[in-house]
Amino acid sequence: MTRTKSVFDEYGVIHSAFHDLPDDSLKVEFLEALAELEDEECHRTHNFPKTRLHKVVGVKEAIYRADVTKVSGWRIHLQYSNGGLHLKDLVPGGRHDAVGQVIKSKRGRYE
Repeated sequence: MTRTKSVFDEYGVIHSAFHDLPDDSLKVEFLEALAELEDEECHRTHNFPKTRLHKVVGVKEAIYRADVTKVSGWRIHLQYSNGGLHLKDLVPGGRHDAVGQVIKSKRGRYE
């Protein structure tokens, strides 16, 4: 049986994904990305083939980002805390390159 990591969504990232993602195929990709992020085996081996989870460089806090899909540009921002993943934001494709500005604009979410 697959072990899963707890995912916390204090800011309604999942709800906003189903509201903001432009088409059904991206919504399915989002769910697949969440499934990979929940998979304890991916965390144990540090292997995230779908989401390419990696730490954001250039910010003081330990913030990570994961792809919904690489081509679309949509990204999920998250942090590890108390043994679980805390979803922080869903970043649209047009804004994913300005990661520092996105994080600064929602500073209260990132602790």
